[in-house]
Amino acid sequence: MKPLRKAIFPVAGLGTRFLPATKTIPKEMLPIVDRPLIHYAVEEAIEAGCDTLIFVTGRNKRAVEDYFDRHPELERELEEKGKLQELEIVRNIIPAHVRCVYVRQPQPLGLGHAVGCAAHLIDEDEPFAVILPDDLIDGAGVGCLRQMLVVHQAKGAAVLALEHALLADVSRYGVVAVRDEEERPLKITGIVEKPLPQDAPSRWTVVGRYILTSDVMRELSRMTPGSGGEIQLTDAIAAVLKDVPTYGLAFSGKRFDCGAKRGFLEANLHYGFQQE
Repeated sequence: MKPLRKAIFPVAGLGTRFLPATKTIPKEMLPIVDRPLIHYAVEEAIEAGCDTLIFVTGRNKRAVEDYFDRHPELERELEEKGKLQELEIVRNIIPAHVRCVYVRQPQPLGLGHAVGCAAHLIDEDEPFAVILPDDLIDGAGVGCLRQMLVVHQAKGAAVLALEHALLADVSRYGVVAVRDEEERPLKITGIVEKPLPQDAPSRWTVVGRYILTSDVMRELSRMTPGSGGEIQLTDAIAAVLKDVPTYGLAFSGKRFDCGAKRGFLEANLHYGFQQE
């Protein structure tokens, strides 16, 4: 089994729930205290051992690329003014051994399409992570992706991060069917996107962390847009379940839905109080 080294960040969305701010600022660059949202996702991937970060971007996302690039003028000014602590913060956003790759999603055709845009960067039989920055997770000392990596290495399997949701909320998420509710990690036997509460196979919902295999990329390459005109990552995962063992991890930590204003505010308060 090849090691997990690549993480895909789908960041091409328009962020319409945060208009008018996101008219000029990508939502991934909105700050959680003193760092943009995308920074937390990148730190989580690096903590789990990923050294290739793949950003699937769209129009008006240049700020994401600029943030992870060097800024010689700023660094020179900080050095001249003796602000060495700030200089180190700016220089060390990305460690030297980590590389960033940028891919454009030409059309907004869904999460599955965004992930598939990076297919040419994933080798045969190579696992890869998908991290949705909107789902900010404080892993209580160990990042969510690193927790998932333990399961991936032990089982040689794909792994999805799961939360146990209220029945009324399951229609907002992908929902999995599991072999045994008491089993840990949970063996996934099925997955469906945004079912009605009465049709949900369980109350275990998928949050924005995945460790997948190249089988998913092959399936995505064969898919065409379905309902809503989108290619769903959930559908590709469902299509390979019979061939790819897949487990769900009820991770430790707290998740903030930063795609919503309330979750974004709660995350700022949570991380702000940590820094007092």
